[in-house]
Amino acid sequence: MRSVEAPTEKGFLVGVELKRKRGLWQVEDSLEELAQLAHTAGIDVVGSTLQRLDSPNSATYVGTGKVEEIRLGKGQLGFDVVIFDDELRPRQQRNLEEELDVKVLDRTALILDIFASHASTREGRLQVELAQYEYRLPRLTRMWTHLSRQAVGGVGLRGPGETQLESDRREIGRRIAGLKRQVEDVRMHRQQYRSRRKKAGIPVVSIVGYTNAGKSTLLNALAGADVLVEDKLFATLDPTTRRVELPDGKPVLFTDTVGFIHKLPTQLVASFRATLEEINEADLLLHVVDITHPNVREQSATVERVLRELGAHDKPVMIALNKIDLLAEPEAEEGEEGSGEETAGGKEFLDYVSEMMREYPNCVAVSAAEGMGLDRLLERVQGLLREELVPVVVLLPYSNSGLIGLLHERGVVEREEYGESGVMVEGKVPRTLAHHFEPYVVKRAE
Repeated sequence: MRSVEAPTEKGFLVGVELKRKRGLWQVEDSLEELAQLAHTAGIDVVGSTLQRLDSPNSATYVGTGKVEEIRLGKGQLGFDVVIFDDELRPRQQRNLEEELDVKVLDRTALILDIFASHASTREGRLQVELAQYEYRLPRLTRMWTHLSRQAVGGVGLRGPGETQLESDRREIGRRIAGLKRQVEDVRMHRQQYRSRRKKAGIPVVSIVGYTNAGKSTLLNALAGADVLVEDKLFATLDPTTRRVELPDGKPVLFTDTVGFIHKLPTQLVASFRATLEEINEADLLLHVVDITHPNVREQSATVERVLRELGAHDKPVMIALNKIDLLAEPEAEEGEEGSGEETAGGKEFLDYVSEMMREYPNCVAVSAAEGMGLDRLLERVQGLLREELVPVVVLLPYSNSGLIGLLHERGVVEREEYGESGVMVEGKVPRTLAHHFEPYVVKRAE
């Protein structure tokens, strides 16, 4: 029997700019990103509108006139879901659904839905389910019950079933408590794994960045990994770690983490803390920036803000300006050679890259897709990790050949002298391995 795919939902987007609270992003740019999120969720966007307000309407978020405009537009455009670019209060959502007689979602619900459809591991599914329950709990009362499309489901209803969500609040509360315990178990398991990694002394580089900046493509290029790569927001959700050799032959672990986004739901930041702790435990953060994106500065600032919220703002950071292959100067048309004129946008783009490299310290321009600049990137990673090493001078007995080998493998040997009682070594070791050498310290390097 052939399976029947659910019809594509048609969506209408609504954005609001608060006149007295202008953020980093222009409302038009934020709406464009919301359209990309809707596309990722399988929604066909048929229209959008925006309104500038002094403050949100307490009952419907937008003004009554705008609500009427959207209601009239439903007959012309035929949309069956309205998506707001900001998080709505439960009362606002219910009022809007009653006024418009369509399903109403906000940006948070849309992102949660995308995460629900992309989570592939038990850990990811647990964390998404927890975030969905915490988001939906205050919205249980009459949650879309008046809509005939309730039985159809669709975007915003994936994950926990609607029937389950309509059960009593105490049962939902118990489910949330159980999920939190399971997520904590995941956190403890990851902590044990990280502890074993620390004992091995292999440095960890966490790849961070805005969603769709090319993080997974970069990990694939560096390690020959097989992480899913799609031109969609949040194409990959679960973290992936791969071992890579630096130019000096020493190993390093690169971890691809979940992408950040403008207006990242607080439920996700909290629920995914077990995964995002990978960032806090890293020795170095590799911030991948899509140099071609028109909102590159806003995206970079958003990533930096989320890192501050996670308490990782004091980590050493390296910038990878990605997709430089798309900024190459266009070839001159036939017959234009020697005209002395710059090709359209060519010099401007190249100047832009130079400006960004001056603006961001520890910056390397790369193309993950084409493999450009990866050698320079690894050399820079190697240099920054060496700066994080602890200097030591130790006298290692010949009987402890394991420590001698460990220092050569994981550290940097600057001077080595063989004597009667052992090997005198001056060099640097990872901070996580320094305690192994404490009993043999002769003096601290200046």
